[in-house]
Amino acid sequence: MIALLGNLSRDLVPGAPPRTGGGPYHGARALHRLRVPARIVVRCAEADRAALLPPLVRLGTPVRWVAGASTASFSIAYEGERRIMRLEELGDAWRPQDLPPLPPAVRWAHVAPLARSDFDVDTLAAIGRRRRLSLDGQGLVRPARVGPVELDADFDPALLRHVWALKLADEEAETIGDVAALPVREILVTHGARGATLYLGGRREEIPARPLPGDPTGAGDAFMAAYVAARDAGFGPAGAARSATAVVAAVLVG
Repeated sequence: MIALLGNLSRDLVPGAPPRTGGGPYHGARALHRLRVPARIVVRCAEADRAALLPPLVRLGTPVRWVAGASTASFSIAYEGERRIMRLEELGDAWRPQDLPPLPPAVRWAHVAPLARSDFDVDTLAAIGRRRRLSLDGQGLVRPARVGPVELDADFDPALLRHVWALKLADEEAETIGDVAALPVREILVTHGARGATLYLGGRREEIPARPLPGDPTGAGDAFMAAYVAARDAGFGPAGAARSATAVVAAVLVG
């Protein structure tokens, strides 16, 4: 069994009503295809619960909502594959005492921060205790400030102490620099329609993909949820990455 944890977001896209976003939501889109045992733990403000939670619940994976004081909010636009984002409001920072107990059967947990303030070292340590921890690299390079989303590498290296697998988008990897030198066993750099690169034990392997129609928002989150599910099922890292690429294709087409 796997778990996904993170803040929900209110995503504002030109010409459309506000919609549910955040790593757990888009990861649940992949789990909806896979039908694997999982638990999702999310947070947003009470005032936004009725609007943001139902689209996630309808995807079928059991959800635990944690009451929050604020809801992350983003304005999002696309120029081709390039995503332009502005952070309108920060979501809550999670502390160990905010975490509900996860079932003992959870062997992998994927944490999907929307900003560097979402999960600190102590909270990641609590989540990763007695299980393998996967982390979205947004929690390393996305500063906790309102305004245009701009990345920097001013993160605490201790955030990686308990991380088994790390997912980075291209621009996040570029911000960090030599990702192969990071003290993480499995690193996946996603390249959108061009697939992904797996860094494992000093080696790298290219995982191909093909361009597909559909809104690419959340594709990286879906990829990592599917990757973690495949690793939990016994796949090796390369096989899990190839399986995740196929799942993302099904999500985008669907």
